[in-house]
Amino acid sequence: MPGWNFADVWETVAHQVPDAPAQVHGDRRITWAEFDRRANGVARALLDAGVEEQDKVAQYLYNGVEYLESMFGAFKAGLAPINTNYRYLDDELVYLWDNGDVVAVVFHGSFAERIEGIRTRVPMVRLWLWVDDGAGGCPAWATPYETAAEAGTSEAVEGPWGRNGDHLLLLYTGGTTGMPKGVMWRQDDLFRTLVGSLVPDARTGDADLQLIRDQVQGPGLVGMPACPLMHGTGCFTQLIVLSGGGCTVTLQSRNLDIEELFDTVEREGVNTIAIVGDAFAKPMVRALDANPNRWDISSLVIISSSGVMFSEGAKQALLGHQSKLMIIDAFSSSEALGMGQSVSTAAGASVTAKFTVGPFTKVITDDGRLVEPGSGETGRVAVGGFQPIGYYKDEAKSAATFIMFEGQRYSVPGDYATVDADGSLTLLGRGSVCINTGGEKVYPEEVEEALKTYATVADAVAVGLPDEKFGEAITAVVEILPGAAFEESAIISHVKGKLAAYKAPKRVLLIGTIGRAPNGKVDYQRLKGWAAEQMGVDTT
Repeated sequence: MPGWNFADVWETVAHQVPDAPAQVHGDRRITWAEFDRRANGVARALLDAGVEEQDKVAQYLYNGVEYLESMFGAFKAGLAPINTNYRYLDDELVYLWDNGDVVAVVFHGSFAERIEGIRTRVPMVRLWLWVDDGAGGCPAWATPYETAAEAGTSEAVEGPWGRNGDHLLLLYTGGTTGMPKGVMWRQDDLFRTLVGSLVPDARTGDADLQLIRDQVQGPGLVGMPACPLMHGTGCFTQLIVLSGGGCTVTLQSRNLDIEELFDTVEREGVNTIAIVGDAFAKPMVRALDANPNRWDISSLVIISSSGVMFSEGAKQALLGHQSKLMIIDAFSSSEALGMGQSVSTAAGASVTAKFTVGPFTKVITDDGRLVEPGSGETGRVAVGGFQPIGYYKDEAKSAATFIMFEGQRYSVPGDYATVDADGSLTLLGRGSVCINTGGEKVYPEEVEEALKTYATVADAVAVGLPDEKFGEAITAVVEILPGAAFEESAIISHVKGKLAAYKAPKRVLLIGTIGRAPNGKVDYQRLKGWAAEQMGVDTT
């Protein structure tokens, strides 16, 4: 087998445990045999549309069985899935699908009206697969997804080019300019990085499906992505679960519903949940505190989070309700998995933003030296091993992020840290001043450009301030034209008309002058401190 390919792995799992559950969404229960058969139907529909090897297929979907099922179909056909943020507005969607060379889109019916307005702007898309969510009938220009899925048989479908480990999964994430970048993961690299934690020989040895047969002798873990599958945290955790013969359970609510979450954990015997830091953990703790005997969560053994702040206080509060829990706070990004992790159990606590380094992790100073433990020096975190091959159609950004150091290739996404005397990392943040709000990456430049299109705004800066609900709340600091009126709510509404709503500031603060340097740059830390003082927020 020429490298690990998820389609080959999941077909092997389906053969091993055909009657075991693969996906659950409310009352819908899909066995592994059905998962495989339905994905064959999707793969056939894609191939019949005249696609070519490694053409791109976008998932424009809320959580549900169709998300991973259509990815499986794309993998089978030798195509590359592309995540799509369902909060994007017209211009953002057009940019994403044009930049990604998307030829097919799987979408929930709720998005049909938005697609109708931009369809002529994305002429490369030749197949629209409509997923019925009760929002109206199937448009004339689309094909019902269920028709394609139900046409599948047990006979494996693949393109004339076959499958291999070089086939890609593209994970689009925000870039330093605010425009999304497509992180190109070879399936072989992604499988070895993710599933190697479950099957160690799968990381270092040959791609041998017998390893999967030996591992999957019965149903595996029951996993729940409480966060969206459109993000790496939600999706990648489920690639691990499914590759071990497990079952992915998705929530029906399209907003975080803590009661539904715990009802589902109890009903389905969920073993592992993927969340996004305090934005999820704190509401979970409040619900458990308010209802101490309501839910049986004894099946739950792992809670994992990645990419945002997850305070040790919230971790310990969760552990107080389930002492068997292991809470894994992964220090990773879309383009750099395995930089480090923090593990909390009832027997031992860790420190917020302090991580044990991964086996392939180094911290490199800006002038190209290793940071010595205990030196107090700051450097960029670099991780080697199996990592992405670059950003799609962006050679300059790829060269800046994926570097050679001491003869080895490393991914350096821009996170700064110090190395403590014991070798652990203390994370300082992203050098690009990225804002993490509710698990979404938002880059200030994009918000600032939208702010400055408002008629009376002369200059603007966007910063992130600590917020219990969102982790960080986007806060705008604006300088307005002389004599103009300051209209906070109107400015916020204006940004919401330009960008996805989650990118709009929660508050807009008026300042006399932004105070740019002669080179046009701004002191983000100074303005963040000023904004925090105005809002009465402690940033220490």
